[in-house]
Amino acid sequence: MSTLLLTHRACLLHEPGEEHPECPDRLRAVLKALDQEDFAGLIRDEAPQATLEQLCRVHPRNYVEAILGIRPAAGETVPLDGDTIMSQGSAEAALRAAGAAVAATDAVMRGEMRRAFCATRPPGHHAEPSRPMGFCLFANAVVAARHAIAAHGAARVAIIDFDVHHGNGSQACVERDPAILYASSHQWPCYPGTGEAREKGVGNIFNAPLSPGADGAAFRAAWSGTLLPAVDAFAPDLLVISAGFDAHARDPLAQLRVREADFAWLTAELCGIAERHGRGRVVSLLEGGYDLEALAHSTAAHVRVLMRA
Repeated sequence: MSTLLLTHRACLLHEPGEEHPECPDRLRAVLKALDQEDFAGLIRDEAPQATLEQLCRVHPRNYVEAILGIRPAAGETVPLDGDTIMSQGSAEAALRAAGAAVAATDAVMRGEMRRAFCATRPPGHHAEPSRPMGFCLFANAVVAARHAIAAHGAARVAIIDFDVHHGNGSQACVERDPAILYASSHQWPCYPGTGEAREKGVGNIFNAPLSPGADGAAFRAAWSGTLLPAVDAFAPDLLVISAGFDAHARDPLAQLRVREADFAWLTAELCGIAERHGRGRVVSLLEGGYDLEALAHSTAAHVRVLMRA
């Protein structure tokens, strides 16, 4: 069974500014990497727009409408906070990013595809229920998880987050929902300042903070020792991965020293859990990663495993 790649050209039209790290060149680098010959087996499709109903399973309606109502003139931007900026194309890009998560979930839950990767932007894991934050507008991973439950009858969904920054938004959206587990490794202290190990939600939150300078061995130990056993015990019907690659040693926004082989190792471990409990079903969503070379190579390593595992 094949692996699906979802993207959309509209995601290149979200332009937060020339000096902003979450730039369109990030997606261009990822798509160029996935155009290599060894990715010829990917099934490629365009991301649809998420519907209001799908977004409102996670965010209040007035928040969704407010975000979608921000449509700056060409060449202008609107700052929502110090990091999160919208341009003329941002609202559609955000709809496509969330819509890709939904379409990927549909494809794997229906058995049409075994796994899916969404090469979209803006990212989503910092978006709280009623607040945009950290480059993020909608909590795409949670949109996928709630859609799997509402539309496909999934009983348990695990959100796996290995971005170097804690997904405060994803955690805030699900911390009172026992049907969704959230497991994260991340640098601490680091933006956004959340994600301590003592944060447990209703027993569904698992955080493994890593000290600045931690390498691939520490990254693997955190997942092997704490996070993967928790995910395995949860027995999820679907794994949704927040695939941020800014824990890479080359990344300029943090200080972990993870490498491509470490991301590939974790991807394989997660696919093994999906095989045991969820018929192999994995939906992966692009989150962070701000060194273009490291982002491209890490994404390629991740998707190679999704295709063959």
